[in-house]
Amino acid sequence: MAKCNIGLMGLAVMGQNLVLNMEDHGFRVAVFNRTTSKVDDFCNSPEVKGKGRKIVPCHSLKELVENLERPRKVMLMIQSKDPVPAPEVALYPNNAAVDAVIEELIPMLEPGDIIIDGGNTHYRDTDRRTKYVESKGLLYVGTGVSGGEEGARLGPSMMPGGSPQAWEFVKDIFQAICAKVGPNKDIPCCEWVGPRGAGHYVKMVHNGIEYGDMQLICEAYWLLKNVLNLSNEELYDVFAQWNKGDLDSYLIEITRDIFSVRDEKTGGYLVDFILDTAGAKGTGKWMSQLALDLGAPSTLVTEAVYARALSAQKKARVAASSILSGPSQLPPYDGDKESFIEAVRRALYASKICSYAQGYVQMQMAAAADNWDLNFGQIALLWRGGCIIRAVFLQRIKDAFDKNPNLSNLLLDEYFCQEVTQAQDSWRWVVRTAVERGIPTPAISGALAYYDGYRSATLPANLLQAQRDYFGAHTYKRIDCPEDEIFHTDWIALRRKPE
Repeated sequence: MAKCNIGLMGLAVMGQNLVLNMEDHGFRVAVFNRTTSKVDDFCNSPEVKGKGRKIVPCHSLKELVENLERPRKVMLMIQSKDPVPAPEVALYPNNAAVDAVIEELIPMLEPGDIIIDGGNTHYRDTDRRTKYVESKGLLYVGTGVSGGEEGARLGPSMMPGGSPQAWEFVKDIFQAICAKVGPNKDIPCCEWVGPRGAGHYVKMVHNGIEYGDMQLICEAYWLLKNVLNLSNEELYDVFAQWNKGDLDSYLIEITRDIFSVRDEKTGGYLVDFILDTAGAKGTGKWMSQLALDLGAPSTLVTEAVYARALSAQKKARVAASSILSGPSQLPPYDGDKESFIEAVRRALYASKICSYAQGYVQMQMAAAADNWDLNFGQIALLWRGGCIIRAVFLQRIKDAFDKNPNLSNLLLDEYFCQEVTQAQDSWRWVVRTAVERGIPTPAISGALAYYDGYRSATLPANLLQAQRDYFGAHTYKRIDCPEDEIFHTDWIALRRKPE
């Protein structure tokens, strides 16, 4: 029997769909799952056995390895958990499942064989695992896989990093199964990202931007619903129109569709019966935490994470709603509806630009800190298809970095600068309307605050530094002295005495 091109362990929904995708593209796949009944159920299913697919069932990790051609490629689709703070620790209980499989695999493999982690893994885990596996003479790949169940089956966006020598051996498989974009649908949404944890870091930023995009869309929806009192049918039409222009994207498309779905139980629109408490898997939190570590102002993802946290406090919000008051009751909006809809669209687009600008700044800072040589234009292309944030807009980002590979912030690119400038009046109108009517828009408002802060040559941090020096002798610099000179003042001695 011919050896398999790749083995995959972990037959949950994502794992199964990746296997079927690989087999669709002519690869022979060996599969294994700790619960071996899943192996049999999957391989005996009509989708596999009924179609004569080249999928080999294995009932032990050893059998999986024995069925693979050299260099062996073993892909793990195992759920990961939050990391412990110390990335230098080789193994730790908090993520024991993946580490235990790696430990079990190492004695079965030979030099040059490759272990692939396709899970939603913290980049620090991938950093240490790459170093550890390489120390055993093997190669390691940590790849982000985005697009959910549908993407895994029909073509995900893939962001591989790890041991650079491994790329030539996994490239054909990854680029065959990933999404394709371009006029001829021949540009793969998968390229090598960088060493060690770079691939999983870029996937994490993708997910953080996804958090921001979703929150921005929800705020736009809430404004249109509460200011203009639009029906679900009207909201469908608005989002359908938006999806034909600059906002053309997967998330706008599915939002449009959601407004058309009826509830089988009541006959009303399903979205109106869904409890307003949002869940989260944690990658947005990771990005926010790491942004703070770097000093990167990724405010959009942080606001989106906090918005989900506040939504989860449903009982507290319901209780507070009967105690805390908002602004005085304003008359219903009597202006031109189309003008406000267009203003919300512009505010949404400008905020989206800020969100991506922040994500790219954070990746640039991480690349500098971890010595990764990232191709930022290429990363935008990885997200053009297959993933949740796929959008026509991403080609603009690719174009921006093609023009200037050293672009420090997307807002400084000619196209994005022009778009945000043109949207500014509408953006401020939308935020002002939200504030006047007590409608929470933390992401749209936060994006505008970031824009205003970034475009300001001076900020009130001079007073903040004075405060820090007053109470903690933290020192300060002066605008009229060389930058390397440090000063401290005895503020108490020089202050005006209270009368």
